[in-house]
Amino acid sequence: MIDPGGTALRSDRLAVARARSVRLDVATLVFYVGASALGIVFMFPFFWGLSNSFKTLSEVNTFPPALLPAVPQISNYARVLEMVPYDLWFRNSLFVVLASTVGALLSSSLVAYSFARFRYRGRDLTFVVTLGTLMLPVQVTLIPQFILFNSIGWLNTLFPLWVPAWFGGGAFSIFLLRQFFMTLPRDLDEAAIADGANPFQIYWSILLPLCKPALSALAILWFIGGWNDFLGPIIYLNTPDKFTVAIGLSSFRKVWGPGGQPLEHLLMAASVMAIAPCIAVFLAGQRYFVQGIVLSGIKG
Repeated sequence: MIDPGGTALRSDRLAVARARSVRLDVATLVFYVGASALGIVFMFPFFWGLSNSFKTLSEVNTFPPALLPAVPQISNYARVLEMVPYDLWFRNSLFVVLASTVGALLSSSLVAYSFARFRYRGRDLTFVVTLGTLMLPVQVTLIPQFILFNSIGWLNTLFPLWVPAWFGGGAFSIFLLRQFFMTLPRDLDEAAIADGANPFQIYWSILLPLCKPALSALAILWFIGGWNDFLGPIIYLNTPDKFTVAIGLSSFRKVWGPGGQPLEHLLMAASVMAIAPCIAVFLAGQRYFVQGIVLSGIKG
């Protein structure tokens, strides 16, 4: 016997489900369209700099400006390498960021391992004081550090730019890795101790390999931060042979062309060359970056 009421009820439920599906599809479409529009807005400055790097000087100064160059001037990049020691600045920056990143990862992971796995008097107070240093502006410690590095003869060297990273790596790095260490079960430690492993072996051979997402996230942050650092190099470095890319670009603005015109097209080419390593590193480690932030428990 057919139940008309039951059939009508199922039809109503199906209609409601279809209506919800349509609303979800529309909301998803609006979200992706909005996200794409915002992406285009935020990417436009980079696109504009890239476009200007292939223009001639007259095209850069033309008003209204053209969106694309009439004839791409690939030689602009070669002229940058001829006019300034860009390859030397690149090597200096690469050495500084690699040395500081390795030092920060090793030292901060050791400190975070201590905070996460050991119990000792004053541990919590020390951790709170460490986090409190996040509220100190860089300018507060700038003069004492300058006096210290001057007294040991490190001015106009690269040592002040990477050696401090080997002494803890900063409060944020310690906090991020501590949060990640605390997500790892202590059963791993107990099993390793039963097998005769000491605390350092547990840290180096068992826990540290499991921290790959957090370490990758920190490595990206340290690389980009060190590569774009301007305050440190401008304070401690004096001669062009010691310059990094960030401060080298600043000095490149003093290069003038015929008639006293700034060579903005070459400055744009140098800027594109400067940001290319940061973009490449972020794109290569984007998956680990997001995973490290999420698994560390500090997601917003």
